[in-house]
Amino acid sequence: MLSDDELRRCLRDLDADNVERTAGRDKDKFGEAICAFANDMPDRRQMGVLFVGVADNGDCVHIDVDERLLQTLASFRSNGNITPFPVMHVYKHELDGCTMAIVEVAPSDNPPLKYRGRVCVRIGPRRGFATPEEERRLT
Repeated sequence: MLSDDELRRCLRDLDADNVERTAGRDKDKFGEAICAFANDMPDRRQMGVLFVGVADNGDCVHIDVDERLLQTLASFRSNGNITPFPVMHVYKHELDGCTMAIVEVAPSDNPPLKYRGRVCVRIGPRRGFATPEEERRLT
């Protein structure tokens, strides 16, 4: 798990390609982000971090981080939507008065991973789908 200082640094770095923030509960957004972090297209070999309950600018949106949300996030580990399975850790965390769900995703040793049959990658600070050339590079 990342330390509070490391999490703060991730929240402040709005251009990081290994960080995503989301205020909502969009399951496809979660799955694509987890898959993209595991694929580690920039080959930084660093943990990818998904913050749920935080706006794009890093501000807290004060969502209810309940057991259902944590189970939804954890289910991406083995529900079959991401193959092969990613290595990840899901937890509820309070940081500077903001309660959020955090998903830490390790870079895969066996890319490319696919979410619902498509290879997701980080393209700078946003996520997208891999081109055929990017898929070959991941392989």
